[in-house]
Amino acid sequence: MFIGEYTHTIDDKNRLSLPAKFRSEMGKKVVITPGLDACLFVFTQKEWGQISARLSESSLLQADNRSFNRFMFAGATEVEIDSIGRILVPDFLRDRANLKNKAVVIGVSSRVEIWNEKVWHEYKKVVEKQADTLAEKLGQVGVL
Repeated sequence: MFIGEYTHTIDDKNRLSLPAKFRSEMGKKVVITPGLDACLFVFTQKEWGQISARLSESSLLQADNRSFNRFMFAGATEVEIDSIGRILVPDFLRDRANLKNKAVVIGVSSRVEIWNEKVWHEYKKVVEKQADTLAEKLGQVGVL
């Protein structure tokens, strides 16, 4: 399980070091995709296999399913984790998430997210103010 928040530098070759605590669970390759809420998603190969299977099972007859599948699959790329725990973030994904010199890497249970540092801190402030309301909504549907 991936948990925690870490700030890391992106070097001039677009390499980002993954937190040491995440590396043992990730293996030698990961899949990076466009995420939601202006971040990138990083999945282990095993988790990506499960997600892609579920997405592939969705009906081709529904426009929303087709659109979301295109969004996820077209933007996905497999990258290797180098010997010191870095991944190369492709330019098109770096641009999409507006990543600069620093990025925040967070663990979200079965995935890792990569955020622009400023965007993450702004997003986190908004969510922290809504935490009680969000928890109540989740409680109403039996999640908490």
